[in-house]
Amino acid sequence: MDSNRLTLVRGVALAAAVLALATAHGQELGPPATVERVELERYVGLWYEIARIPNSFQDQCARDVTAEYALRDDGRLDVINRCVKSDGRVDEAKGLARIEDRESNSKLKVSFFSILGWRPVWGDYWIIGLGDDYEYAVVGSPDRKYGWILSRERELDAVVLERIFATLGERGYEPDGFQMTAQETPPGG
Repeated sequence: MDSNRLTLVRGVALAAAVLALATAHGQELGPPATVERVELERYVGLWYEIARIPNSFQDQCARDVTAEYALRDDGRLDVINRCVKSDGRVDEAKGLARIEDRESNSKLKVSFFSILGWRPVWGDYWIIGLGDDYEYAVVGSPDRKYGWILSRERELDAVVLERIFATLGERGYEPDGFQMTAQETPPGG
């Protein structure tokens, strides 16, 4: 996507965010709304990171960021996050996700740190946007410090991305805070 198109997309999203914040004028911004229902069987599989709010635990990731989820027999999810570092080496982090809201399956906690099987650190993973065919997902945290746009394909259509940035604005996120992720390795490469 060229920079002019991305600027336009972000401009529309920023306008949506301003409108959403103006509507909530005088009210403290609560946690973002999540999707009504996530079918875990459809959610599992490989996702490509399209954009993210920069964070310290992904500083090493230069490109080709993916997240892969697999449903376990105990109802939790195995998580494998991969990326390519600037030196070309692959970085991989294995984690575990647990469902926090069984009514919707849209609020999860994820842990990538374990001491002899004990996981003292869990992070929020809320699904705040989801394509009708699970072709994309928008994930965030209640404090809006973390956010990701994920896709089943390496790229998203500009119109779909515009809609996602608008959703982020409606949910109280700053769309300009998201950094696009390079997806360079060709399929099968």
